[in-house]
Formats: sequence, C-alpha cells, structure tokens
Amino acid sequence: MSADRATAYARAVVDGSVTACDAHRKACARHLRDLERQGTADFPYIWRPDKSNRIIDYAETLTLIEGTRPRPVRLYGFQDFDLGVPMGWYKLDGNRRFRRKYKSEARQNGKTFENGIQLSYLAGFSGYNYGNLYTVATRKEQAKLAWREIQKFIIADPDLSELFDVKEYKSQIISKRTGCVIEALSRERSELDGFRSIAASIDEIHQHKDNSIYKAIYNGTRSLPEILISMITTRGFRQNSFCGEMDKYALNILDGAVTADDFFADIYTLDKGDLWTDERVWIKANPLLAGTPAGLETLRRDAQTAHDMGGEELRDFLVKGLNCWPTNDDLLYIPFEWWLRCLDEKVTLDRFAGCSCFVGIDLSSGGDLCSVALEFLQGEDAYVFSHSFMPRGRFEEHILQDLAPYDVWADKGLLTITGGQSDYKNDYSFIVSYLAELRERYGFNFQGIGYDPHNADGFLAMLEQFGCPLVMVTQSARNLSAATEDFRLNLKSGHVHADAQNELLNWSMANARVVKNSFGEIKIDKEPNAKKKRIDPVDAVLDAHFLAMKPPAAPPIDVNAEMERYLKGMRK
Repeated sequence: MSADRATAYARAVVDGSVTACDAHRKACARHLRDLERQGTADFPYIWRPDKSNRIIDYAETLTLIEGTRPRPVRLYGFQDFDLGVPMGWYKLDGNRRFRRKYKSEARQNGKTFENGIQLSYLAGFSGYNYGNLYTVATRKEQAKLAWREIQKFIIADPDLSELFDVKEYKSQIISKRTGCVIEALSRERSELDGFRSIAASIDEIHQHKDNSIYKAIYNGTRSLPEILISMITTRGFRQNSFCGEMDKYALNILDGAVTADDFFADIYTLDKGDLWTDERVWIKANPLLAGTPAGLETLRRDAQTAHDMGGEELRDFLVKGLNCWPTNDDLLYIPFEWWLRCLDEKVTLDRFAGCSCFVGIDLSSGGDLCSVALEFLQGEDAYVFSHSFMPRGRFEEHILQDLAPYDVWADKGLLTITGGQSDYKNDYSFIVSYLAELRERYGFNFQGIGYDPHNADGFLAMLEQFGCPLVMVTQSARNLSAATEDFRLNLKSGHVHADAQNELLNWSMANARVVKNSFGEIKIDKEPNAKKKRIDPVDAVLDAHFLAMKPPAAPPIDVNAEMERYLKGMRK
C-alpha cells in the first residue's frame, strides 16, 4: 500500500519540520484530530488514504507544457495536502465529506493549477456521469484561467486527448468516458443562474463585489449528494468584503469557533509579529514560490522595490506577495514630503496670464467643500491652483466642530463663504462667477472643464457660457485610476508645482489616502471614519489632470456666432 502523502505532510507541519503559518498549521492539525475520532457517533466520517492518493497519483501523470520544454508534474507536500484531504474524507454513506473548499495563498503559488487538476479529475475519473463542472469568475478571461490549465493538460497528453474533447469556441471540455462537461462561465452576462454543478472552481473571490456568484453556484447543488465548490484567492485590499467574510469564516473553522464538517479551509499567510522583510517567513505565504531559488529571487526583488518605494508598492507586496490583509491605517496617497517639494513661492496666477488651462470642479450639496482647480501645462511640468467654496451655515458649524482653520483660510482668500447664516446648501453660481472673473482678469483660455457629476444637474447650463468642452469625470477607481497614478508619478519626479500659500490644498493633500478596487485600480479617498478631513481640493485637481492627460475635442464651431463676429469686425 502506498504511503498516505497528505497525512505525512500534515504530521510534518504540526511537528515543526515544515515552516508554516498558524492558520495552515491549524488546517493540518484539524486533519490529524479528525483521524483520531473518525467513525465515531460524534464524527461519522472515515479517512480513505487510497482515495486521497488517487488524485495525487493522477496529478503526477500529467505534463506541464508551459515553458521551454515539457516536464512531468511533481507535487509539493502542501499540494498533496490541499488536493488529497478534500478527496480522502468520506461519509458513512459512501459520499465525500467536503462540499466546500476555501484556499487563500499569495499569488503565483499554483492555486489555479491545483483547481485545474481537481476539476479534470472529477470530470473524468470520479465515477459521476453527465455532470456539469464550471470554472467561474467575475470576468470570462479570469474564469478561463483554470479552464486553460485543464486544456493544457489535455494537449500535453495523448491519452487524455483521447478521453476529452476540447471545444474552444464554446469554452467547453467534454469527458468522452463520463459525459461530464467542464465550462468556463462568468457573471458578466448572468450566465450562472439556473445551473447546478458537481464541482466548480471559483477564482479570485477578492474581486467579487458580493457573494452572488458563490450563492448562484452553491444553491444549485443542494439536491446533489456529492459536490465540491472550490474557492481560491489571494487576499484583497478590502477586508470589509465577501472575501473578507469568507476568510474570517475559514479562520473560525480552523480555530474551532465554528463547526462546519463539510468545509475544507486552508490559509497561507504571515503570522502576527513576523517581519515582512525577513525572507525566512515568506514561505509561510508562498509555499511554492519561496521553495525554489528562482521564486525566492523574484520575491527578493519585489520586496526590495516595496522597501525602496513604500506606499502603494509596499501595500501591494504585503497583500499580494505575502497574502496579508492591509492594516486599518490606509496608506497615504503620497509621502507628504513629495508635496512639500513641489511648493513654490513664485507660482502665482499672474505668471500664467493669457495661458491655456484645464479646469476641474468637485461639487457638494452641503457639508463638504466645493472646489475648483486649474492645471497649466508647460513642457513636462504642470502648475496647479485651487480655490474652494462653502455655504455660510456649514462654515459656522465647521468652525465649531472641526479642527481645520476655515476662518483663517477664508481670510487669506483661499475659501469663499457663500450666502447667509441660514444657507446650508452650496450655490453653484458662485463657482461660475469665480471662473468668469478669472478668465476676465487673467485672459485664461479654458481648454475643458471636468466636473464631478454629483449634484451637477442644472449646473451645466451655467458652464456653457465658457464655450469649452464639458466633461463628466465619474468618481470611480476604474475611471480615475490612470489620472490618479499619473499625477502621483509626476509629483514624485518633481514635475508638479503648486502655490506655496495655499494651505487648504496642502491640508487636503495630507488627508488623501488611496483606495483600490478588486481589479487593482485606484482613486483617492478620505481616511476611514474621518469626516472632518476634507480632500475636495485634491479631487478637483485630479479632475483637471484627467482632462490634461486626454484633452477633450474642441466644441463644434457655432457658424452663426462666427459670422456675427466677422460682420461686427467689418462694420468697425
């Protein structure tokens, strides 16, 4: 009888022979503890090492064709465990115990590869006929990653090619022996509703906005006696998310706080107190990558970049490279010293009289500031200015409640207070008047006005008097990511210059934090739960920079107006 590879690995982890994080050690200890109580009234499950070894043996008949030459699959110990344990535990009625699986690991450690092994095995060799299996994600391209792993196994192996029929155009792989179909699906076109599956690979759940994809798949399996819904992910940037909830649930299972005998959980991450700069602990989150000389060298390079650059690079390495949730202290948009370097006493609006510029406007109906920003381009350099507005009723409240010296900023001409003491809503006509005054006084040529669509109804008609393109700048990470990142890089390289006297803009820049969506796109936001720390002037600056990066097309020529102007000139 062959050795029980999954159990042998679990013992090595628990006795300390294998370096592992606390969560993974608990996953191994859970398996060993279950072995001791198997087949009892309180734990009616039995361990079948032959079934566990069967998928491991199957995996090592496969061939890897990616790279310069084909090579046979050889599993690591952690892969023996994560593939073998879910397949080796059975209920007394002969069906598998585990119906759900959650695995969290740093990127590039073979999670999708393992799910490809799992699904191809279940489709062709589990004994189930005419079942549906799915690779699932938020987008079709992501869903096809695990599907393509299976496709590559089949292409590389003449025997598998005889057993499976690959239909690329339908994103389907069909087992000729069992009639089971493996299909790549996504939520993009509501493809998931009404399906039931014997197995599914749900990829990168940190990208999922909610649990709808998981529930659509899992709810369709209730009538099936044996399934495996396998969720794989690297942790994301938002712990307040479906991924965060599932991760916490998995940790509760491993801690013994929750009993879920049908749920296999395994997490690879750093432990509290581990130094992220200590390469000896990287293997806890990277059992594959840190276990090879080439992979370890890659991690060293990434860690050095994170150390040198800090900020978003460090955050990305901690989350994606070490599978750690970000701390509650969101990172600053920029190190403030970058901003201090860009301040210049000589940068004033008088210097740009007669020049062209881009305008950004951040709107608010009440509590926050309204802000206007101008960006002038001269060669590689950008010069930015801002001015803000606040209704007097709100101004009086903020003077009493906030730590920010709005009264000082108003006295210095950085902030315009609008209306009377009973006015709590912004009057946007003041913004239009301010822009008209700037154009009249300095002869500016507005090349475009980028506006925050929030509360913009009725405001656009007032802006049409400037005769330049009006561009809605949606305040989302997807829309603003490029401008936000480009402006930050310009700041770092010293190509941004700002009025040193504008303390309100300085304060707002210090308040700006970066938030990232599940696709890695970024935008700025305030510090969590810090309603009194405004970033509206920075939002306006980025709206202007959004236009400066991609100047809008000039508005169509008003032929009648041009003819009237020409005739007036002739009459003179």
